[in-house]
Amino acid sequence: MGAPQQPGRTDRELPWTSLPPALTPLLVPHLPAVTEELLDAVRHDVPVYARPLEGLFGDSIRQGVEVALTRFLHLPGTARPALQQEDRRVYEGLGRGEVREGRPMDALFAAYRSGARTTLRSLSRVAMDAGFEASVLIGLAESVFAYIEELSAASAEGYALEQSERAGERDRMLDALADMLVRGHVVEDSVRSAAAAAGWPVPERVVVVTLAADRRVGLRSRLGERALLTSRPGDVVAVVPEPSSASGRQDLERALTGRSAVIGPGRPWYAAADSLRLAALTRDLMRREEPVGEGPVWVSEHLVQLVLQGERSVVEDLAAQRLAPLDELRPGQRERLGATLLSWLAHQGQRAAMAAELGIHEQTVGYRVNQLREVFGEVLNDPQTRFELELVLRAGFR
Repeated sequence: MGAPQQPGRTDRELPWTSLPPALTPLLVPHLPAVTEELLDAVRHDVPVYARPLEGLFGDSIRQGVEVALTRFLHLPGTARPALQQEDRRVYEGLGRGEVREGRPMDALFAAYRSGARTTLRSLSRVAMDAGFEASVLIGLAESVFAYIEELSAASAEGYALEQSERAGERDRMLDALADMLVRGHVVEDSVRSAAAAAGWPVPERVVVVTLAADRRVGLRSRLGERALLTSRPGDVVAVVPEPSSASGRQDLERALTGRSAVIGPGRPWYAAADSLRLAALTRDLMRREEPVGEGPVWVSEHLVQLVLQGERSVVEDLAAQRLAPLDELRPGQRERLGATLLSWLAHQGQRAAMAAELGIHEQTVGYRVNQLREVFGEVLNDPQTRFELELVLRAGFR
């Protein structure tokens, strides 16, 4: 009984089944000469293989050719598959080698085509000299090219597997590099060595982004290859080169839209931990989720809030001092006068602007301002007091 066929294959798809078995003993003695002829042709036809076949590279190529020819010359008259599992590993290895050499698959495919032409020419000549008919030569040609297709498919699979494994390893290296940066206390040589190993160009400045862990899906592809990602309990952190233009800033905003992200301020790469600290502080202080579909929060646009909230107890003490005159008022009146006071300070007493902001008539503005002067007295004329009043009111105290 013959060897099992490849899944889904029929005898008609294995053209060597129709070849006379007598070809095998006829062709096998010519294997060494065909091997050398094939290797010479590949070196001539495919420039990247023109170097001497030495070392691991040469051994791999020569082994691949010898295995291929030996296997092929024993197929005539059988229904055996083109490659057994151990044979496939040889050609998967050739595909993996192309990745390691930094070449696309085009070079190896070109070598296979060159080898097929040389093999067919050499074997056909032997078969013709032995008196085989044209139908046998046609079957031999079909067999050679069907066989090469199988070798090409095995190498393509090895190429894809190597790329996938390398991508996974690179992702792990990039994640470790991100973790190294955001933890702080970085050692420059260690960071640069890790970055070189992962193929990550170290930018001069970065911004660090924080977002909820469940918003990570698809983030790496949206941010691009220059972004580093790492996970922490409850959130995901991305280290991204600081946008150097308005369009770069817009690109980053689009990538993070709908993800409730907070973008820390720009920092030198070795101070990435500080960018993360301020992003996390801003996120915690805001205490709210960004609605899906809205852009990210930039810490650089909330610096005043950070300053005011950084030492909350100190601001509370200052608020207690400066807003003490409002303590005797009813809650509703206190709220109205507090809003009016902040508007008066922000607009430097311009009644039209205050009326538009507060949604009231200018006469009402005048009435409330008079109330404020009665409550606070002459202190409203002091620049330092006005600054401190605006500070505590912007911090949310009334």
